[in-house]
Amino acid sequence: MPEIHWDSQLYNEQHRFVSNYGADVLQWLDAKAGEHILDVGCGTGDLAAKIQEAGATVSGVDASADMVELAKREYPTIQFEQKDAAALDYNREFDAVFSNATFHWIENQRGLLRGIYKSLKHGGRLVAEFGGKGNIKSIIDAIETAAKQLGLEHRVISNFWFFPSISHYATLLEASGFETEQMWLFDRPTQLVGEDGMQKWINQFAQHAFVNLNEEEATAVTSLAIEILKPTYFKDGQWTADYRRLRIKAIKK
Repeated sequence: MPEIHWDSQLYNEQHRFVSNYGADVLQWLDAKAGEHILDVGCGTGDLAAKIQEAGATVSGVDASADMVELAKREYPTIQFEQKDAAALDYNREFDAVFSNATFHWIENQRGLLRGIYKSLKHGGRLVAEFGGKGNIKSIIDAIETAAKQLGLEHRVISNFWFFPSISHYATLLEASGFETEQMWLFDRPTQLVGEDGMQKWINQFAQHAFVNLNEEEATAVTSLAIEILKPTYFKDGQWTADYRRLRIKAIKK
């Protein structure tokens, strides 16, 4: 995972749509009372709490200490821990593993899936949703175009996310021992909060693109990228991001 500073308060105030949209994925999870479920990339704990409402026992892990701290404060009856999702150390403890908007941050996908597979009981299920092929293409293209126009294209990083196709991820799952039950790649245009929604989105989620730039250069690229995006993605005072999601359900056989 790239080195990202997660501002848990900003995330909770500005980017709650991540959890709100993730609630729809819970239908695929279909948690049952008495099950033990692991939420990988639990963030501020909102979805772990919804899983708990079904009567399941939930454990949540996240790489961000800030996120885990906020989750513990908000939901003290759930166990949250700071852990690297690509280095899980559980052994057949869970009936299901759930994840929302996390897998696309993880470079070591084989380590991730290997750890999840080991964490699951025999017959356990993995349900996850994350960025799929073509996700936020307009934002990536705008950042690259802005950097090129400013002579900074060789110092901006735009390929640190992992947005796989259905076939690519099905192959990874099967190589890790899973049997794919359902996969769905779909467009999900996502509204951002406020007239400065795109700027805050880039500042939170694309900050790694600018690690080789100074503050003035990063601000210049961001501002120009926003101007490039504005004619198409800012309408009636509302920004929209061109999200594309991959939703999966796989079984440990």
